[in-house]
Amino acid sequence: MDSPEVTFTLAYLVFAVCFVFTPTEFHSAGLTVQNLLSGWLGSEDAAFVPYHLRRTAATLLCHSLLPLGYYVGMCFAASEKQLYSPSRAPEAWQLFLLLVVTLPTVTCTLIYYWSRDRWARHPLARTLALYALPQSDWRAVASSVNTEFRRIDKFATGAPGARVIVTDTWVMKVTTYCVYVAQQQDVHLTVTQSQQHELSPDSNLPVQLLTIRVASASPAVRAFDIRLNSTEYGELCEKLRAPIRSAANVVIHQSLGDLFLETFASLVAVNPAYSVPSSQELEACIGCMQTRASVKLVKTCQEAAEGECQQCYCRPMWCLTCMGKWFASRQDPQHPDTWLASRVPCPTCRARFCILDVCAVR
Repeated sequence: MDSPEVTFTLAYLVFAVCFVFTPTEFHSAGLTVQNLLSGWLGSEDAAFVPYHLRRTAATLLCHSLLPLGYYVGMCFAASEKQLYSPSRAPEAWQLFLLLVVTLPTVTCTLIYYWSRDRWARHPLARTLALYALPQSDWRAVASSVNTEFRRIDKFATGAPGARVIVTDTWVMKVTTYCVYVAQQQDVHLTVTQSQQHELSPDSNLPVQLLTIRVASASPAVRAFDIRLNSTEYGELCEKLRAPIRSAANVVIHQSLGDLFLETFASLVAVNPAYSVPSSQELEACIGCMQTRASVKLVKTCQEAAEGECQQCYCRPMWCLTCMGKWFASRQDPQHPDTWLASRVPCPTCRARFCILDVCAVR
């Protein structure tokens, strides 16, 4: 391929990926379906259900037009292929044109089907209809959802493509193409997985992400998964009426201190180990008196005469958990992003050390 073709292909590929999986920069620039079509979509706060009926349809249509946009762009980037005249274009491009025209055509047909009878055939409307009383329809349920969404006491979290919203009656997950809805009184919630990350992409802090399965008692309502930070777990529980069950292997860290201790232990595990002399016997940790001492402070981050850290000559006296708690207690709670890189004094001799100097004993 010629250079203009390659350049346009790469540029359009980046644009298409960012337009579908909108990063923060695209949101800030207003390059989203919600912003570009805000006049037609209306306000989410004013009418939550009608807004998402239109938004999911518009998003599906806009994304289905992206391959066609690529073909139109290639008409100019590769003019020698005569793509603007399909009858003279190479056979492969003729087939590609057929596919990119078929995709939005099928999408338009689907959207037209959804919009019949005032959007009654949309998947969201069909889900709401399952909760309607015999003498009413899905619009009455939608009105209830709209009213509860406008309240300021709802629980809402997550990225734009995977938002979690919990009101007094409803548990909802808003994704790019779909809105999942379940009634609180009918759901069973189970924490199925937890993922520990030493650093969050949004802040230099450890983070634990929980995956919660939301399953309705009604088999007609599709089950779905929601993801949230473990620090938001307590707030979620306060808003829910039903209890949340946890899988046997899932440990939830609801505080920043819990997350730090988990990260502290994982970082110490990769530090060089300290071999205890055979003549020295490990005593109980002087912090908790429950377990044997398991860490020793040895300056390994830099050479002996370099840096701010100092050599500690204390024998092993602390367990890993107590040393981690001591390290965390010496930090500024207003700036948790500096914790991992900070230095603190030894709890016994006051020699300054960092996490790289904490060595497990063996």
